[in-house]
Amino acid sequence: MYSTIDSIPPAQPGASRAEAPYRLRAVLLLGLAGGFGGIMFGFDVAIITGAGPFIERAFSLSHLELGLAFSSLLFGCMLGAGAAGALADRFGCRGVMLWVALLFAMTCVATGMATSFFWFNVARFLGGLAVGVVSLAAPVYIAEVAPARLRGRMGALYQMAIVTGILVSYLINYTLRALGPDAWRVMFYTGVLPSLTLFALMLVSPETARFLASRGRECEALGVLERINGAAHAEAELQAIRASLAARAAGWGALLAPGARRPLLVTLGLAILIQQTGINTVIDYSPAIFRSAGFTLDAALFSTFVVGLANFAFTLLSFWVIDRLGRRPLYLVGSGGMALTLAALAGAAWSGHFNGALVLALIVLYLFFFAACIGPVFWTLLPELLPNHVRSKAMIVPVLAQWAANAVVVLVFPYVFHRIGSGATFAVLAASCAAQGVFTWRYVPETRNRSLEDIAAAWRAPR
Repeated sequence: MYSTIDSIPPAQPGASRAEAPYRLRAVLLLGLAGGFGGIMFGFDVAIITGAGPFIERAFSLSHLELGLAFSSLLFGCMLGAGAAGALADRFGCRGVMLWVALLFAMTCVATGMATSFFWFNVARFLGGLAVGVVSLAAPVYIAEVAPARLRGRMGALYQMAIVTGILVSYLINYTLRALGPDAWRVMFYTGVLPSLTLFALMLVSPETARFLASRGRECEALGVLERINGAAHAEAELQAIRASLAARAAGWGALLAPGARRPLLVTLGLAILIQQTGINTVIDYSPAIFRSAGFTLDAALFSTFVVGLANFAFTLLSFWVIDRLGRRPLYLVGSGGMALTLAALAGAAWSGHFNGALVLALIVLYLFFFAACIGPVFWTLLPELLPNHVRSKAMIVPVLAQWAANAVVVLVFPYVFHRIGSGATFAVLAASCAAQGVFTWRYVPETRNRSLEDIAAAWRAPR
């Protein structure tokens, strides 16, 4: 992929990206445009949460079939994420998101109109192609219009957009629940709105300066940089982009070099472990979890909306801590907190107290540790840990891995939850959170206030 998050090196002393001023209004507007990709992402992943109970009845699904209904989108995401790099190389992040927004709108309509379980899954899989592409294109677009000083917070903006999409989908689920057996169809139809909003925002937004320069359109690239950093610093930025493009050639074999292999394996481990902690089972299956705790369907959907509000609020908190407390401490605290709350859920199930307000409180606490400590940090850490010269190709590996792990966990969760029980299920997830903490303590370095070049040099140093 031509574009990498903050891979542009300083052009010269005294004119680094970190020292250049920025125009906050322009940065926020462009960040909002790219952020709508995250809203679309979060919406489509979570809209099935409230639709699930209706779909289960409409198609008379078994536990494994219900898992397939939830995970078919995610298998499409894997394929879309794998193709995203080549597509963005050819058409640019903006151009890719324009087409993806239209595909997403069409698949939302097709999902709502599905007349059989087979066609439902086909439509969801095709929608997953769109979401998978956006999962790479949107954060790269945001990062390429972000000044270096805002790297952490603009990275958190993407996670904020995802949880906003999740919250909106939960609200729609709860609002439309009274429409009867076909309520799920209307829930999916509403996905057309964020899709068309993304399309409209991308129409009036520029392509990134890095892509424009890679295509020899340097006058346009300079205009974009002036819009973000002002005319006084735009030329220095463009010189840095030229230097970065001239040195960017790296084949797939470069991923096996010692300085690239270690960070690649670390990001791969983080990508798999973040899904093993069960976050997307909580996001997707909240109504089923609450119903197993004795909630009615209405109460379960309302509690799911409360979970969405908590997720949104705690993600806001991450904006203030990610660049102050550091990535590694947040990951350690988040992993430990998630492990303890999941262990408490397991204990409540085994002791016969898995009901009512206790379950809701523990799930909200679990989300606090994920949303404030883990979610935004994960998307910020991936590009920071990977060296500049291989980041574009290397990013595909952990992103594909997290989609694959996500799909498998979401697929088997309903079957496992009913087969071994809620207590054992939460105990397994708690162990995964603990493993994530140990992995972080052992292998993940701190990246806050370190240049990307310093981080890359540390990976090359002998151990």
